[in-house]
Amino acid sequence: MNVASEVSSPRVGEFFKTLLLMCLGATVAAIGVNGVIVPMHFLSGGITGFCLNLHYVFPEINVGLAYAILNIPVFIAGWFFVGRRFFFYSLMGVGIFSLALSFIKFQVPVTEMVPAAIIAGILLGLGSGITLRSAGSAGGTDVISIIFAKKFSIKIGSTVLALNILALLSGVFIVDLNLALYTLIHMFVTTKVVDLVVSGLSKRRAITIVSKEWDAIRHLIINDIGRGGTVLEATGGYAGVPGKVLYTVVTFREMVRLKELVKRIDPNAFLVVADTVEVMGWRIGNQPHW
Repeated sequence: MNVASEVSSPRVGEFFKTLLLMCLGATVAAIGVNGVIVPMHFLSGGITGFCLNLHYVFPEINVGLAYAILNIPVFIAGWFFVGRRFFFYSLMGVGIFSLALSFIKFQVPVTEMVPAAIIAGILLGLGSGITLRSAGSAGGTDVISIIFAKKFSIKIGSTVLALNILALLSGVFIVDLNLALYTLIHMFVTTKVVDLVVSGLSKRRAITIVSKEWDAIRHLIINDIGRGGTVLEATGGYAGVPGKVLYTVVTFREMVRLKELVKRIDPNAFLVVADTVEVMGWRIGNQPHW
């Protein structure tokens, strides 16, 4: 096998993987929009929300076409702040999502407001999360969220929620206030599902351990868990006794096993588990691939 084929094969695989994830994500999200949000007259978040607001006021406006047009300035920002590969993949994502919005007219058989809001949030969050697991996005708030995540390490779901609230405020004069409140439910569910799909399954935990058996636990982390760690010099705040503090970063599954092993070695160990937003580093890093 020559060098050219070795280099091109991963790129071809990445392209088809991205295409598959984008088609799947766009389909799920479009069902959420056309199958729940539009029939129930809910508002939506981000650029999709602004497009729906226009559609409610001017029914002749095509949501998919409006979505593509409003994404132009967002993509200019994506080109400069994220990268060319992300730009082109996201351009493809916008096209796929716009087509999905235009042609997928499946209606979800739900009539109660609260279940409809929850289902809409799950579908939109799942669709957006699947798309963001690819090398691109579906445009709109996805691009803006990724820019904030890369530059300021802000959770994607947090940015999505803030932009969704702006879209909601722009539509409170269009729909009934009760519908706006139900919209808040599906927006909240959307942000939680997006965070779960994009980073929840790969989120790292930072572990701090204070124990007299620190050396045995250190060997356990290296040999049993297969992770590294840092030994810090410390002094007890109450008794003033010098000691050692262990700091390590592990996956969720490794955290469960580590807690069990630490408790077995030293039942009196002081252990703190903290969530991380982003981790850079060999083997344990979980930075997104955009």
